[in-house]
Amino acid sequence: MVSSIVYLVFVLGLLHGSVAQQFPPPVSYDTVLQSPINSNVTISYKSPEPGTCTTVFPTQKQYSGYVHLPPFTLAPYQQNYSINTFFWFFEARKSPETAPLTIWLNGGPGSSSMTGLFREMGPCEVIQLQDGTYGTEPMTWGWDRSSNLLFIDQPTQTGFSFDDAVNGSLNLIDGSHGDPQTVPTGLPTWAVLNGTFASGHKSSTQNTSIIAASASWHFLQSFLAVFPQYNPGVRQNSTTTEPTGIHLFTQSYGGQYGPAFAQHFEDQNAKRARGDVSYNNTLEINLVSLGIINGLVDSLIQVPFWPRFAFNNTHGIQAIDQTAQLNALSDFRASGFCKDMILNCRTMMEKSDPKGEGDEGPTNAACMRARDECAKILSASIGSSNRSPYDIRIVEPNPIPSHAMSEYLNQADVLASIGAKVNFTDSSSEVYAAFRDTNSKPAGDEVRGTQLAALASLLQSGVRVAFIYGDADLLCNWFGGEAISLELARLHSAYSTTFPAAGYADIVVNNSYVGGQVRQYGNLSFSRIYDAGHALPAYQPETAFTVFTRIIEGNDIGLGENVDLSSFGTKGPANSQFANKKFEGQPKTTCWVRAINETCTKDERADLKNGIVKNGIWYANVQDYKPPVSSVLAGKPGSLPTNLPTAVDAGPATSATVALTGVYTATGTPKPKSGASRMQPFAISVVSLLVGVL
Repeated sequence: MVSSIVYLVFVLGLLHGSVAQQFPPPVSYDTVLQSPINSNVTISYKSPEPGTCTTVFPTQKQYSGYVHLPPFTLAPYQQNYSINTFFWFFEARKSPETAPLTIWLNGGPGSSSMTGLFREMGPCEVIQLQDGTYGTEPMTWGWDRSSNLLFIDQPTQTGFSFDDAVNGSLNLIDGSHGDPQTVPTGLPTWAVLNGTFASGHKSSTQNTSIIAASASWHFLQSFLAVFPQYNPGVRQNSTTTEPTGIHLFTQSYGGQYGPAFAQHFEDQNAKRARGDVSYNNTLEINLVSLGIINGLVDSLIQVPFWPRFAFNNTHGIQAIDQTAQLNALSDFRASGFCKDMILNCRTMMEKSDPKGEGDEGPTNAACMRARDECAKILSASIGSSNRSPYDIRIVEPNPIPSHAMSEYLNQADVLASIGAKVNFTDSSSEVYAAFRDTNSKPAGDEVRGTQLAALASLLQSGVRVAFIYGDADLLCNWFGGEAISLELARLHSAYSTTFPAAGYADIVVNNSYVGGQVRQYGNLSFSRIYDAGHALPAYQPETAFTVFTRIIEGNDIGLGENVDLSSFGTKGPANSQFANKKFEGQPKTTCWVRAINETCTKDERADLKNGIVKNGIWYANVQDYKPPVSSVLAGKPGSLPTNLPTAVDAGPATSATVALTGVYTATGTPKPKSGASRMQPFAISVVSLLVGVL
């Protein structure tokens, strides 16, 4: 465990061992167009079959497909490969023609945004049916309650995105790739899967956050031009296209993506204004809000909080003793080690690679050495406790997330329904390697430290910047997230004293429940969400939705009231001191053959060549397999459940129902005050799972 942890910090959200199954069926699209902005760019998309992702209202339109960028589109960045970026778009439940547009990105680098869609905050979730197969049902607290949603698989080779589609095989037990083959002698029949993959060449993907931002800017230019009805800059009965205001929410390594993307969009807007980029053939893209969920934003600030959180946290768990904590902090500060190496990386970058293009060898090497040295601090912070870095309450293996999604998305009917040209992989080791080894030399993208300056610029431009952290996550823990928010405030004169002076207010989620605390002043906020791990919306879906919607609507995050953010600040104690209730017991684990290293115990991994596999789950004995005891109504491609609402608005909630649209506005804090006291799992119905997502 410890040896693999050395690299875990920067594989944020990256789950090794993901696989593809079978060859995708032939693809057909409803529409294939040249981009009206760039004739060299094409867009292929379709409307997935009803039930593929079952939304609350069957009237909600959805589209999936690819934006195809030919080689050299990203000039001046090196790009001698094709970029085929997969997307899945969903209309809001109510008034999609005027609803906000939110883009969701998972982290990694290399983690698919289908993870967010199906396991965290999307319109639907994957469940297991009584016959053992998988389908989808609507997610009550999906963020389509209040926004149009666009999920993007990026960088290239992430999820369903690819450069070139290549047939190959994957050995599930050792993770090796090869040409299509039969199962080698001595392996069980389930151990090797043939399918269609991206090329696997790490030179054929974006390899820094800045270049990834450039690819996504080109993607958005074409997507918004083809779907003007969802462009917030295009208003009904108006011939004028206003700047496109979008909301970008991202997770984990998204702490790097979000600021880099926002800064690149601003740089492109400036080029449009100067005439360096065609003004008439491009769109101005502006952020309205940027949400970072359990994100790695700045290693220099966050790394010391690994040992501090591991030793002393609000859950009362000591993953390491005080001596180990003090030793790790000493190692961080020691001359010539982690802290000094980060500072040296940044000094070299400022001199030789100020734009962060990752094309300067000595700087890459220095940043890579800093990254590897600092990763040792995480290893020391976990020690021999075997605690999950994604949820300190859980002893490995951590069953969060469920891998039912990976089984479902590799079904032939699902692949055909969404127009996928490659099999699904939930994360890409090739993309991770590309970010780690830019230009075949170490890059250390994540320690370069340009994010806070970019975020300060966003605040200056009036963008709402929101940090949202689950308080059980060790890897990107809330202590470090809080420190990031305070450092950002220090960099901006309007926030340097006002934001720290704002107190922590309760986040009132409904009339009986407090889901966390928030410090908010103006356009800057930091939210601590109780009893949530790294994949925050999976643990506390109602709280996550409520916080998200209050952010995009520009309201008081604590109560949901309409306020004037130019002068609004929360009131309360200077520190968040809520003590989480002790977490009793451990969730039951499931050994998924698509994620052996992450989900199977040591004993299970040793016995994999025996036992049986049913519906993607390994069992030691056939008697251990127990199908779900009850069935649920769920959708499958071409088949919707029969009990979906038909009205656009479900109306007010009653004691027995939850309204399917709207966000709660509080009139006060519940008395007695009720904080989170347990996991509130994403409602995966797979047998033997307690919770699921990432």
